[in-house]
Amino acid sequence: MIGLTHYLTLGALLFCAGLYGALTRRNAIAVLLCIELMLNAVNLNLVAFSHFMDSPLLQGQVFAIFIITVAAAEMTVGLAIILAIYRGISKINLDEINLMKW
Repeated sequence: MIGLTHYLTLGALLFCAGLYGALTRRNAIAVLLCIELMLNAVNLNLVAFSHFMDSPLLQGQVFAIFIITVAAAEMTVGLAIILAIYRGISKINLDEINLMKW
């Protein structure tokens, strides 16, 4: 039987993989995808806790839907910024983008 620890372990592994990818990737789109992976790991943990706590209000699922909404908005704004930068300097490598520097 799959218990809460299995879900939490999977969520922790997904979060660590996303964190590692976000810290080591140089491509801006890959960093956004790794952030999405971390948010999905949090969603998995919220839904698992909600399922095993037998909450009648489904609070974990409601929070997960809010996180999915925020993640979609974050991805939209992030991609718009990346496209605007790419049109200006034709680079999406995070090490080479220095628009905010003097």
